[in-house]
Amino acid sequence: MRVLIIEDDPDIASNLYDFLEAGGHTVDAAPDGVTGLHLASSGQFDCIVLDIGLPRVDGNVLCRRLREDARIDTPVLMITARDTLDDKLKGFEHGADDYLVKPFALKEVEARLVALHRRHTGKSIQRALTVGELTLDPRTLRVSYRGNDVKLPPKCMRLLEIIMSQPDRIHTRDDLEQAAWGGRQQTSDTLRTHMHLLRRALTQAGGTDPVETVHGMGYRLSAKASGAGSPGASVGNRP
Repeated sequence: MRVLIIEDDPDIASNLYDFLEAGGHTVDAAPDGVTGLHLASSGQFDCIVLDIGLPRVDGNVLCRRLREDARIDTPVLMITARDTLDDKLKGFEHGADDYLVKPFALKEVEARLVALHRRHTGKSIQRALTVGELTLDPRTLRVSYRGNDVKLPPKCMRLLEIIMSQPDRIHTRDDLEQAAWGGRQQTSDTLRTHMHLLRRALTQAGGTDPVETVHGMGYRLSAKASGAGSPGASVGNRP
């Protein structure tokens, strides 16, 4: 893999660099957000390790610019000492694919990067998807609902891609977690959080939520995706 490390702590950056390089990966590093954004925008990397607390440009801001301005979908593993749920949610909202709290084991960093890269290279659907007034084009990373652009983090876009590929089907937790993360997550909070972000973004763009929660079973996208019903409408409680 070609890995970019964006980290201002020289000891952490050096340890990551040496470990990944020794593992046979091609590694580059940036000590601040501006340099990191410039290198990351080139699109020449398979994965990015991104610290949040960076000088010049914050890691969250960098990730959002990478997704929205540069239209780069390179997998991003955020590393940070901030471990609250709000911090993690903010990271995912800004476009992170995975989140690891310091201190961490170098082997775990490598394992997560390999998993992110494997899923990224194997998931691409080249055709645009259209369900009612909802469209998704994986080639351009553009989502539109009722004529309005929808900004989504990568994992939310992947979940939307899954449910749009088979509208009206009930997608179980196992189905969605396997497709988006490569396996079942430790708790259901990970999927719930990303589905919440997805549904909120769709509601903000189109005025209504086309995703339904089917009690005890999973999630379903209405084949019409017309925005019928009230915002956030669901069937039963969240699974």
